[in-house]
Amino acid sequence: MWFKQMISLDNPVRLLYHLLRAIAANFMYGFPSRGMTIIGVTGTNGKTTTTNIIARWLKDSGKKVFMFSTVNYFIGDEEFRNDTKMTSPDPFLLQKLFKQAKQKWCEIAVIETSSHAITMNRIWGIDYDIALLTNITQDHLDLHHTMDNYVRTKLKLFKWLISSTRKPGIKKTAIINLESEYKELFLNETYDVLTTYWFDYNANLKAENIQNEIDGVFFDVKIPGTVLKIKTTLRGKHNIYNILWAIWVFLTLWLKTEEIEKSIQSVWVVPGRLEEVNNYEGFKIFIDYAHTPDALENVLQTLKNINGVKRIITVFWATWDRDTTKRPIMGEVVSRLSDYVILTQDDDYTEKTQDIMKDILPGIERKEWENFWIIPDREVAIRTALLQAEKDDAILIAGKWDEHLMMTNLWPIAYNDKEVVLKVLKEIDDNKIM
Repeated sequence: MWFKQMISLDNPVRLLYHLLRAIAANFMYGFPSRGMTIIGVTGTNGKTTTTNIIARWLKDSGKKVFMFSTVNYFIGDEEFRNDTKMTSPDPFLLQKLFKQAKQKWCEIAVIETSSHAITMNRIWGIDYDIALLTNITQDHLDLHHTMDNYVRTKLKLFKWLISSTRKPGIKKTAIINLESEYKELFLNETYDVLTTYWFDYNANLKAENIQNEIDGVFFDVKIPGTVLKIKTTLRGKHNIYNILWAIWVFLTLWLKTEEIEKSIQSVWVVPGRLEEVNNYEGFKIFIDYAHTPDALENVLQTLKNINGVKRIITVFWATWDRDTTKRPIMGEVVSRLSDYVILTQDDDYTEKTQDIMKDILPGIERKEWENFWIIPDREVAIRTALLQAEKDDAILIAGKWDEHLMMTNLWPIAYNDKEVVLKVLKEIDDNKIM
């Protein structure tokens, strides 16, 4: 641990070390990704949901799929939890899984591709066929230092897409979000197929006639020759984006429109992504990975737009050993959009919980006990939120998503937000706590 802290993440020696490991991993496992259609999903937010939607739709349509995301992965019909705490895993593990997928006759791979994976060369040897940019907002400046560096790191995936080995009958396709202020950099590259999307722009793919109903979200998507009628339980503007991205991947792979409509309805939740925990208390509980200012804004705006929600109670976290400049911005977003705020602990790694919290406090324009509490113990924080809630309130528990570990200064401990929520709900139902 001390050795890693002495060498910066972007030190050339460290980057060369990672490149050599990726090369070795590919040779060890025989470049197993060759022969598969590779779909890469990158961006600050939305990667995991989009990766899961695409992969699950493909499975529903009868395809053999290998998928790796921040929360889970699956090889063919087998699904596994991702306990590595890495969006893109160590290259030896990734290539090992690729080989297992090849042995299971997987024909398509959907890989969540982070800026860390691109910088650290973890994806070396993988020839992408479709690259999808969800969005770019502030994150990971501990590694990239500036937004320009961060954006250009994402751009490397699209340059890699163009220059990597071509496969018979497969066009190099880029899917770009026109809402991004950095879109021009990506649009200036030369792809075989370029697709754009947005709500209010002259894009290839647009969502129209959006209706937010109690039982789901309905909207239309115009595609060449027809209009798709979409119904989904995945709420919020950001999830409509996620669905648009996935639709174009389907169209690129020449899947039938009726399969698209059917598959969309089959994906009702992605673990830890605005996942609702049912209860008998009359309030709504949502668990979400939101860990950037933009993600928190999207999720909280989504909750505010749900008909009948009275108050929003947010339990959120502070990032560890990462970009510290976004911490007060996260505090401002949560304070502005929540009625009650509870600041608590998440993964600390080498930092102290109290120090992380101090970085967030400047963004919270309210004093402690003025609908704002600092409760370092995360289980106690969640318990407080549930006991504070009334009928028609919405509780957002942000940051830990579907993880089953918490990293303390000393060692990892077993922990899961949903398990804590269910435990407290049972105590309330059993009248053990009032």
